[in-house]
Amino acid sequence: MPFEPVYVVDGARTPFLKARSEPGPFSASDLAVQASRSLLLRQPFRPGDLDEVILGCAAPSPDETNIGRVVALRAGCGHRVPGWTVMRNCASGMQALDSAIANIQLGRSHLVLAGGTDALSRAPLLFSDEMARWLGGWYSARGAGQKLAQLKRLRLGMLAPVIGLVKGLTDPVVGLSMGQTAENLAWRFGITRAQMDEYAVRSHLRAAAARREDRLREIVPLVDAQGGIHGQDDGIREDSSPDKLAKLKAVFDKPAGNVTAGNSSQVTDGAAVLVLASAAAVRKWGLRPLGRILDVHWASLDPAQMGLGPVHAATPLLQRQGLGLNDPDLWEINEAFAAQVLACAAAWQDEQYCRENLGTPAWGALDMARLNVDGGAIALGHPVGASGARIVLHLLQALRERGLKRGVAAICIGGGQGGAMLVETLAPEADK
Repeated sequence: MPFEPVYVVDGARTPFLKARSEPGPFSASDLAVQASRSLLLRQPFRPGDLDEVILGCAAPSPDETNIGRVVALRAGCGHRVPGWTVMRNCASGMQALDSAIANIQLGRSHLVLAGGTDALSRAPLLFSDEMARWLGGWYSARGAGQKLAQLKRLRLGMLAPVIGLVKGLTDPVVGLSMGQTAENLAWRFGITRAQMDEYAVRSHLRAAAARREDRLREIVPLVDAQGGIHGQDDGIREDSSPDKLAKLKAVFDKPAGNVTAGNSSQVTDGAAVLVLASAAAVRKWGLRPLGRILDVHWASLDPAQMGLGPVHAATPLLQRQGLGLNDPDLWEINEAFAAQVLACAAAWQDEQYCRENLGTPAWGALDMARLNVDGGAIALGHPVGASGARIVLHLLQALRERGLKRGVAAICIGGGQGGAMLVETLAPEADK
């Protein structure tokens, strides 16, 4: 069955705000609501005309577990519009888009708000199992004697919190943090610390140039509860340099590792949302789409090598479309780690890797001038639930900015998966 393209009408994202050792000013739903309201206000249809709202979120707060519905209601869609939530780790936002695509292709929906959000600065601090058992004993104790006996069992070390974000970024099957999987790839493909730092600098300088030249137009400002305005991504370092990054110590594989905070994506809060539509909805509302999503592919691999997910997802997509590695005009590969992006480029050139894992000859060298042309998550940040939607939206914006046609957005996924989407822009006469 051929893939029926789905239109991307418009999109918006919040500034990505770097976590700074305390809860940020916005919850995950705050972020998505403000982005959604700004986006929906400029559409010719009402929020209540949407058929559904689908959001990806990797770390919703306990009171927002079905954050898709929370955002639908808070964004003014009314009681009639269903809202639901998806979770595929780093690709949750891309999964939300794919879920919307599936429902549109089936004819069950025609107009969908989809995307992702996360407020990682608000990831919970948890009690240890030992402390939870102690609390259970405390609450079940009867009388002063039992309470006193239970108090005597309390130890100060039991109060040490378990950091939820650290647990969430550790693979429970292979027992490795995401950073350790990046170290695996660096070792496998011989990627040096200098190469990682050089790539990280490139991400910051490209993002800084994009901001100066107004190429991040999808950003809508946030207003916090005190009336403060957050108008720009706040993790971009315009003064980034290899010398500065070389001073940072390894984080995930001490002391011999090469993956540092400087060549990794930043822990960040943010949201990205898009309006997707069928051809019938485009005609009904007289919409002028940014472009279309032409194809989607998901793939799996060893969780210990999870950063190669873009290779495993994008390669079958390219094969299905009869495209070579450099036939797309632009690429967006989410920058979880510099080592991971560089490993993807190396894997496509590795004859043995391609034959053993992809069943094809080597694909050759990816043109790095086409990759992440306005910077990526190393500079902008990686709010896990939002990144998959952000790279699709920005890819379309970057293509249109440069008068180009086709691009691929791809992302690695904790747990050993990858996702990829092929998009195309539309000529002005095709928008009508």
